[in-house]
Amino acid sequence: MKTSVLVPTFRRPDDLERCLAALAAQSHPADEVIVIARRDDALTVAALDRWLAVRAVNGLRVAWVTEPGQVAANNCGLREALNELILITDDDAAPHCDWIERIHAHFMRDPQLGGVGGRDVVHERGIVLTGDARKVGLLSWYGRIVGNHHIGSGAPREVSILKGANMAWRRDAIEGVRFDTRLLGSGAQVHNDLAFSLAVRRRGWKILYDPAVRVDHFPAVRGDEDQRFVLNETAYFNGSFNLRFVLCEHLSPMGRLAFVAYSLGIGTRADPGVVRAVLLALQGEGWREPFLKVRIGARAMRAAWSTPERRRGPAARVA
Repeated sequence: MKTSVLVPTFRRPDDLERCLAALAAQSHPADEVIVIARRDDALTVAALDRWLAVRAVNGLRVAWVTEPGQVAANNCGLREALNELILITDDDAAPHCDWIERIHAHFMRDPQLGGVGGRDVVHERGIVLTGDARKVGLLSWYGRIVGNHHIGSGAPREVSILKGANMAWRRDAIEGVRFDTRLLGSGAQVHNDLAFSLAVRRRGWKILYDPAVRVDHFPAVRGDEDQRFVLNETAYFNGSFNLRFVLCEHLSPMGRLAFVAYSLGIGTRADPGVVRAVLLALQGEGWREPFLKVRIGARAMRAAWSTPERRRGPAARVA
């Protein structure tokens, strides 16, 4: 089976060059590598010209996109990809040298496998985030998500969700499926990988997480209002809306009601409900930010439930 690698990029030329160097060093080279870029991103265009000139990456070519955001870039890449296996990584990630080889082997072994992903080893502010999580990429019936893709360990196992920095798909499993253009945000459009993964699972395909399928991930500055470590109300609303919008479509009717109660009442550290906000405040994080997140989350829930487009089908839908 031949492989296509998609790398969406915007205004991160140094990160992109590190990613391309890692793809050039693969033990099983890709049959094509498609960088999805914008013509108005001059520094990236210059970097790509250099790489195209030296031909260090097998099958390297550029797909141009005009619309901003990761969703549009990924969808452009899906349209351009020619091969049976479609691998996606971020421009601020550097796949390990056996990344393609391991992914290819999993798909060859199991014809029922629709998606494969693995660990993204996060280098955050000069520190590698470490851990040993056995529960990875899970979604409960009431909407609680367990991520942990960056610290997963143990044997390969089935999961419900893959992370966008490190995921691969069989063309038959995603035929006609696209990243959801209804999600909010002008850059990262957080949770687009959640929507895509759940759409593939809904079709009956297996999704596998293997901690040995690794990329080094160096979270870079985003090209929108979401700057990761600083609370921006617009970015937080967009992410909260996207999460609720996707889950309201993919959970059962009973699960949706339970999710409303869980998210507003309890929630998580990153997306707190009332109880979690109180605990965070008592732990020294202050009262303002946790309860601001609760209010924004409640607004996002109302918007997600009242959006007419929510009733048009699964979040990552057939184009």
